[in-house]
Amino acid sequence: MTDKAVPKGTWVQIHQQILTPEQRAPQVPEDTAKVPLVMITKGFLEKESQMGQTVTVRTLCGRTIEGELIKVLPRFAHDFGDAVPELLEIGPRVRALLEGGEI
Repeated sequence: MTDKAVPKGTWVQIHQQILTPEQRAPQVPEDTAKVPLVMITKGFLEKESQMGQTVTVRTLCGRTIEGELIKVLPRFAHDFGDAVPELLEIGPRVRALLEGGEI
């Protein structure tokens, strides 16, 4: 973490605990019941803050949410995984079927 102030309006990620392990529903799996339910949210910082502070952000859909500031300019690190050859063939085959052509 850094001691540098994060300016108002910066795109950030926050962490908020929703339920403690004790508050989890009795029907959740045992390993799930041992950990808190948390929410990770991205939004624009409402006022200048420091990492680790409790802050308020405004999300892209306009919601205002409070949580611990954990990242500045978080990246999108997800993808759709490796290509699956069988799935790559489906689109052209369906198009051919719809157009009344040969498969």
